[in-house]
Amino acid sequence: MRCLVVADLHYSLPQFDWLLSVASNFDLVIFAGDALDIGSEVDFRAQIVVVKKYLALLSGLTRVILCSGNHDLDERNDEGEKFARWIGDVRTLGIACDGDSLTIGDTLFTVCPWWDGPLLRRRIEQQLQDASAGRLKRWIWVHHAPPANSPTSWGGNRYFGDVELEQWIQGHQPSMVISGHVHQSPFIADGSWFDQLGQTWVFNAGHQFGRPPAFIVLDIDDGAAFWLSAAGDERIDLNAPLQRPAALIDLAPAWLTSLGRVVDPTLATPSTTAG
Repeated sequence: MRCLVVADLHYSLPQFDWLLSVASNFDLVIFAGDALDIGSEVDFRAQIVVVKKYLALLSGLTRVILCSGNHDLDERNDEGEKFARWIGDVRTLGIACDGDSLTIGDTLFTVCPWWDGPLLRRRIEQQLQDASAGRLKRWIWVHHAPPANSPTSWGGNRYFGDVELEQWIQGHQPSMVISGHVHQSPFIADGSWFDQLGQTWVFNAGHQFGRPPAFIVLDIDDGAAFWLSAAGDERIDLNAPLQRPAALIDLAPAWLTSLGRVVDPTLATPSTTAG
């Protein structure tokens, strides 16, 4: 199984166009939050309409997982906590979204919402507890914010990660956690697009401007993860202990080069914000 991992597209239509152009090469697209951009001049409601149309097209090409990020929140629940109501609507497209689990072969995916208060936090805790009873050979979480105290959440002067997520990882030890949120982590000193907490691999592709986005490819069967970005192209072995730095991709697999391969650094620029 090959999974394409993106996050933090922030209503970049050229990046959404690229995603549609390559999605059919993958068994699964994992979108780890922040499809929208609260700082855009485009009306938020219009963004939702457009992104839903992209997601409808995407779901016709391959399986899709989408979790909410902090830019995706459009309503408040009765307790006043923000949540992404519109993301629940894409479930009708066959997309696994906030609160869902998806089983593909011997892998269980658990999709967590962005939480903005104690009620949603408790719901995630219960969601993970319930899913743990049915965990398979691999258990992969999709959660927009990376864990605290990890290079994947390093912002240059402090960590921007989720303390609770770090504790949940310690308690459940899933196989992987797919995140985003901290745009610059993979591009700066002491940051990274990958980490390992106990037995759990953690990923954050980062954010860059232009086409294509920074992205990760997980080749689950071969036990490899690839990061492709304007800063370079790297690979790690998921069956080996954590090693830094990651190896450069000297010889890319044919299926990877068929994507148009790697980023043209004249068209893409790393972002330097947390979103």
